[in-house]
Amino acid sequence: MPPLRTALLQSSGCPGSVARNLDALDSAAARAAASGARLLVCPEMFLTGYAIGDDVPRLAEAADGPAARAVAEIAAGHRIAVHYGYPERDGHTLYNAAQLIGPDGTALANYRKTHLFGDFEEQWFTPGDQPVVQAELDGVRIGLLICYDVEFPENVRAHALAGTDLLLVPTALMHPFPFVAESVVPVRAFENQLYVAYANRTGTEGPFEFVGLSALAGPDGTVRTRAGRGEELVIGDVDPVLLTASRAGNPYLRDRRPALYGSLA
Repeated sequence: MPPLRTALLQSSGCPGSVARNLDALDSAAARAAASGARLLVCPEMFLTGYAIGDDVPRLAEAADGPAARAVAEIAAGHRIAVHYGYPERDGHTLYNAAQLIGPDGTALANYRKTHLFGDFEEQWFTPGDQPVVQAELDGVRIGLLICYDVEFPENVRAHALAGTDLLLVPTALMHPFPFVAESVVPVRAFENQLYVAYANRTGTEGPFEFVGLSALAGPDGTVRTRAGRGEELVIGDVDPVLLTASRAGNPYLRDRRPALYGSLA
């Protein structure tokens, strides 16, 4: 199986303007596809902006709403899968969500953030209750988490046990936590023997200063591609051959002793 070329968009777009963020997404998808990428990963809440305060209810949409249909057109137009963060409305309930659209425009998976971070998220969003959401793309089993979720070892281990090969993590990692991107994410990839695509926002929004440092970390613990602190599109390969070899050489899942861990839950 050939590598799955994956592009990470590090950008905060234009907070408050879905239309302008869709334009930015279209441009990034064109550049990513031209590089041979089959998947584009965007940051947390990319469609609306993260620090949008009281605009959350106004900008939130259903998973199959107008914005989702626009993203599907972008994906199909450039023949590239697109994973993006957005505020989801389901009736009167709001979620911090992320959706994966296939390269033919088909919705493949939708995930609701299970671990909310800080007063802002807890004010507006309800936590999701489905810990493992997966889809298949070009023979690669893809799993979805959002930002703070990846900082809980249990979340990533659940994906590893469910067979996730590539974990997509749109994020809004802010100061003073750059060590999460620099250290935690590569460790999560190594200890669970999977790839982690961590796509962050950048710049300042309201009280938040985002640190960038988006990364694609491999199962050997090395970072295959890393962004700096500004706007950037970085590209790396998810290699199934390396994944198979690394899992054979680092058999953490095989060597687990679950009977010893019952008290953890």
